Amino acid sequence: MKVHYECAPCFLRQAREALDLATDDEDLKMKVTEKILTMLSENFHEGAVSNVLGTDMHRTIKHETGNRDPYSRERVICNEIALKFLPEVERIVKENDGLESYLKAAIAGNVIDFGALGLNSDMESLITETMRKDFAVDDSGELEEALKNSSTVLYLADNVGEIVFDKLLIKKLKEYDVKVTVALKEKPILNDACIPDALSIGLDEVAELASTGTDSIGVIYGDVSEEFKELLQASDMVIAKGLGNYEGLTEMDLGDKPVFSLLNAKCEPVARSIGVAVGDNVLLRL
Repeated sequence: MKVHYECAPCFLRQAREALDLATDDEDLKMKVTEKILTMLSENFHEGAVSNVLGTDMHRTIKHETGNRDPYSRERVICNEIALKFLPEVERIVKENDGLESYLKAAIAGNVIDFGALGLNSDMESLITETMRKDFAVDDSGELEEALKNSSTVLYLADNVGEIVFDKLLIKKLKEYDVKVTVALKEKPILNDACIPDALSIGLDEVAELASTGTDSIGVIYGDVSEEFKELLQASDMVIAKGLGNYEGLTEMDLGDKPVFSLLNAKCEPVARSIGVAVGDNVLLRL
């Protein structure tokens, strides 16, 4: 996805929050902010790709502050929020055991995102509200048909916490007699899920785990490992969670492979690009 004008202040908001998490050194914050402003002034323009710029910015913050995981505390909070709500979400999906309920649960997990929504967001209320919403874009019929005609599914994970609800959906996907491989980040960036995060909630009990080989926000084809590219090519279908993966996949040649984006449209640029309202639930075949 290309940047929209609103992405500029969002980058600066994320940079401030990440710097406050990464270091208490005010002089260092100023120096890193100067670097980020220079980077954005040189690279933020019409046609620039949003998750590429976001990745460069957060890598700059990690490198310059020496903090490899500024969102480490938020990772713990995300898991705590998800695990707190898991029994209620499980109760809701069991009332209607169809695939759509599990897809909505996975999207409800997608709102656990301090990067897109900010550190002061009320995640608990957002989860409850999201679970009640229907899909504004609903390609679930195509997704179910693709599942029936596939043997392997590549599931692109998004955030810590969110993967707790992904586990529910993946269990449901397995009923279609498919092998599911979950791709996670090689190293921390924002509150994106890495393999240790997945292991901590037992995601390996229901799926194979793989690394994208990088710490990019979403997928950036030129940045991921050759092993991940081979996995992407070999998989019969792809289910991608969240904004970062949507931003990256829309910049890639996906060919005829069934690729589905599962997200909550948490910001105006993403909502506008899809043709929905902010806060809408989306299940879109790309």
